[in-house]
Amino acid sequence: PHLGQGGHAYLQEWLWWAGLLCMGIGEAANFAAYAFAPATLVTPLGALSVLVSAVLSSIFLNEQLNVHGKIGCMLSILGSTVMVIHAPQEEEVSSLESMAEKLKDPGFIVFAVCVLVSSLLLIFVAGPRYGQSNVLVYVLVCSAIGSLSVSCVKGLGIALKELFSGKPVLKEPLGWVLLVCLVICISVQINYLNKALDIFNTSVVTPVYYVLFTTAVMTCSAILFKEWQHMVLDNIIGTVSGFLTIVSGIFLLHAFRDMPLPPNLLPLFLQQGRADLHNLWRSADRHHSCQHQPLLPSEDKGSQSTEEEEEEGE
Repeated sequence: PHLGQGGHAYLQEWLWWAGLLCMGIGEAANFAAYAFAPATLVTPLGALSVLVSAVLSSIFLNEQLNVHGKIGCMLSILGSTVMVIHAPQEEEVSSLESMAEKLKDPGFIVFAVCVLVSSLLLIFVAGPRYGQSNVLVYVLVCSAIGSLSVSCVKGLGIALKELFSGKPVLKEPLGWVLLVCLVICISVQINYLNKALDIFNTSVVTPVYYVLFTTAVMTCSAILFKEWQHMVLDNIIGTVSGFLTIVSGIFLLHAFRDMPLPPNLLPLFLQQGRADLHNLWRSADRHHSCQHQPLLPSEDKGSQSTEEEEEEGE
């Protein structure tokens, strides 16, 4: 049965497990990135994976990358470059003790409670009623829980750095709590993302999920690590502009993936140029046909003379 009907038949497919393994390898590299860079920078750059998958699909799966897709790829690269240039500097968190202090911050506690309550309402109240007709229900669950999973990943990255430096991290309960929370969050994300993908088109789910997930992660990271606190106005504008550029590129890449570009959608000056070119071709064809004109009139004259003789004979 389909996921939309409450089934989990995809668990019996080896191809799904192979894809999950490849995703796990990619997320491991993503995990390492969170340990050394701000989450506000790492998460939006995940758009490059969408770009690479689109290019590889056009190469190996013979999927057509139309004009919208190519423009979307260029916008994603441009937005990623702008975000890297104006990336925020996170507040230094170098130990599990400082991470524990961040997690006890009242602002983060309020944010985490709001995320959990809203996720439970979406799952048990909005899901049965609107989950089959509204793409935002399950995608919002994935995005909200995903913001907490990124915080867990950040804390586990700090724990691994301390472990490799020789500190007794395994005796710290915070590391194990973060690990358990991460497993729960990722399980919820995978479950409801697969439900959304089963019910709705991938070209709709992917851009919506990217925008909501990245926005939730950037909000959570700003509250927890105070990444935006010491940023000047230029860097704030650059970061937001880069993020919006990436969003526009992802939207063009996926929302118009299967839409051709008819001539009517071209700008007026291009349509005029196309019409002039068409008229030029028609005049060239006319000129080419005029070269054979001596044959045609002779045949016409012959047929006309034959008709005249017949009329006279009558």
